[in-house]
Amino acid sequence: MSRLTDILFGQPPSEISGLWSGDGADALTYRTWAQIQDAARRAATGLAAAGVGPGSSVTILAGDAADVAVLVQATWLRGAAFTMLHQPTPRTDLAKWLADTRAVVRMLDASVVALGAPFTDVVRELDLGAPSVVVEELTANATPAEPVLTVGDDLCILQLTSGTTGVPKAVAISGGNIMQNQIAMADAAGFRSGDVVVSWLPLYHDMGMIGMLLTPMLARATTVITNPLAFLKNPLSWAELIGRFGGHVTAAPNFAYSVLARRLRRAPDGAYDLSSLRVAVNGAEVVDRATLDEFITEATRFGLRPEALMPAYGMAETTLAVTFTRMRERFAVDVVDGARAERTGAVVRDGIEKPRTLVRLGPPVPGIELRVVDERGAVLPADRIGTILVRGAAVTERYLGPDGYVDAKDADGWLDTGDLGYLTGAGEAVVTGRKKDVIIVAGRNIAPTVVERAASGIAGVRPGSIAALGIRLPSMAREGIAVIAESESAGDTDECERIRREVARAVHDEVGIAPAVVVVVQKGALPKTPSGKLRRSSAASLIPS
Repeated sequence: MSRLTDILFGQPPSEISGLWSGDGADALTYRTWAQIQDAARRAATGLAAAGVGPGSSVTILAGDAADVAVLVQATWLRGAAFTMLHQPTPRTDLAKWLADTRAVVRMLDASVVALGAPFTDVVRELDLGAPSVVVEELTANATPAEPVLTVGDDLCILQLTSGTTGVPKAVAISGGNIMQNQIAMADAAGFRSGDVVVSWLPLYHDMGMIGMLLTPMLARATTVITNPLAFLKNPLSWAELIGRFGGHVTAAPNFAYSVLARRLRRAPDGAYDLSSLRVAVNGAEVVDRATLDEFITEATRFGLRPEALMPAYGMAETTLAVTFTRMRERFAVDVVDGARAERTGAVVRDGIEKPRTLVRLGPPVPGIELRVVDERGAVLPADRIGTILVRGAAVTERYLGPDGYVDAKDADGWLDTGDLGYLTGAGEAVVTGRKKDVIIVAGRNIAPTVVERAASGIAGVRPGSIAALGIRLPSMAREGIAVIAESESAGDTDECERIRREVARAVHDEVGIAPAVVVVVQKGALPKTPSGKLRRSSAASLIPS
């Protein structure tokens, strides 16, 4: 029996910790892990009847974290792997979602699509490419199932990548990968059984699923999980839940801390209690020093210890964790010469021509190795920007795509992350951007996040809803910078002209190059992945030809 199966099913589940879940802070229900496992054993009997067995694939479309936890455990009891399908939102093009979902189900060769509220009634009659089963009906089985024999190399998760749309791709995660990540998370974040985790992150994203559900489930900790819509409707519900449950661990992308900071600024003293937080991970997108400072300024008024804020680096390919800021230490930054970094890739901290502040993301977690290489694959020394490679027992062996499995690593076990960055002399990672997103102008490698950050300070521009990309129009002699910004004033001609002017000036002041094009679009126009990341290459379609 694999270590993962033994930890979950080879010993009595916890009767004193469990899962709080629901649509919002005022609609939570509680189940112990023992209750979750009892329901999972009965659901596994139903999955067996539906043809799910060792090596099978189960896709899950459910909104409540308790239903998801039951279906995950039931899938593992059958020796199968699960995939969380991307969930439609009120703004989703349902015809496109249906076509994309069918493509994913077909690629996975899924035995079933397991449904839970609020999707059951709407989706169960649709042809998603595999038979549908419903969690309530699965758990109605009277006979509990016993776990099938598994080994550490057996697949447990086929995690859709954040960019998955019409051409699906999944990271193949084994039980051994999960257990190595569990060891790393326990060490890097001090994770223990008595902890309380609080989250609103989507469970179809690796930070939400692995970090906020599976990690506490395996550690027999308690986790409180609402859905992203609850946070978007009322960002302060995040702080309210941390105080109500005495949350020790939470996590979110950078933008969420900025949103919460602005709401806390207007909250009265004593309205929230963040003093219990030991770890607040900031990851999944570029970490901005200004956001960290802003959040600390506002949240310390409600008891937050500044050292709790933990910038980190992770990805589905490493089963989540790559680097974490050291516990009980306040995050650190590098102030470097941005101009020389763009021209030569060298990190220079003295005689700075154009200062740029970058957040250090900490050293590698246990079991992970990092190296930085140049375009020829030669290993670079500290303080040289290049492509980040990772290696370790938590790193996936392969991807699954429409044409089958492909290796994820090179012959020496290194995986190319697609990220650019460097290692400091102390071995801490700094990520400077995505290789595919770099804007090359006049021999300079400009990170789009630098441009986007400059534009975000302009009145009328929606923070977090700006895309910068390289562009070369027929009238241009060389590549230039395009900025696309969402605004509530997109229909106001005069306001749009002001925004374009001020964005152009702010970008020029920051990088020394004025954008060739500034486009103002309506709220929600920028294309994003299902997990909320900008799809910069797709945003090019919003630029008038």
